[in-house]
Amino acid sequence: MELQPQQSGSTVVLSPAGRIDHTHADAFKLALDPHLRDCTKDGAALVLDFSGVNYISSIGLRALMLAIKQVKAQGGRMVLTALQPLVLEVFTISRFDMLFEIFPDRAGALAAVGGAS
Repeated sequence: MELQPQQSGSTVVLSPAGRIDHTHADAFKLALDPHLRDCTKDGAALVLDFSGVNYISSIGLRALMLAIKQVKAQGGRMVLTALQPLVLEVFTISRFDMLFEIFPDRAGALAAVGGAS
């Protein structure tokens, strides 16, 4: 899975697409890892734009949980935006909506982390 990074001020925006399930979760995590290292207290914030993600399974949630734990341990900030209704429902049922800051749109997420919109 490719995550074409877009820079918005000091914020990096990544836009995964498709399904993050048992078939794609490892590729998603591998593509995400290099960006997590830069997401520190004094480094870039990370916005994951999920507008193109139509499904996430428990293994995909695990990949995100590992990512947010790493970012928080580094003092960084990672937020999610534009979750499709089915994906948002999975986050709500699994209570991952309490683990992540979730914004309805990219502009709101960028404003919250201090990136240009």
